[in-house]
Amino acid sequence: MKNRNRLALLVTVIVLVGFPITFFFVSLYTGEWRYLMWSLPPSFLAGFTGLIFTLNTIKKEREEA
Repeated sequence: MKNRNRLALLVTVIVLVGFPITFFFVSLYTGEWRYLMWSLPPSFLAGFTGLIFTLNTIKKEREEA
């Protein structure tokens, strides 16, 4: 796996897991749960899209090698 694919995978995991966790703590602190609810759909859409593209690229590289 190339270094850029590893970076793309890391960014995808951060978007999928890190953003919702961050907004969870913001919601806990402020008591406004809409922060969390409005952050979930964009985080999952962006994260899963990036995950699909990254895994397809990794799969193509393994097939070529």
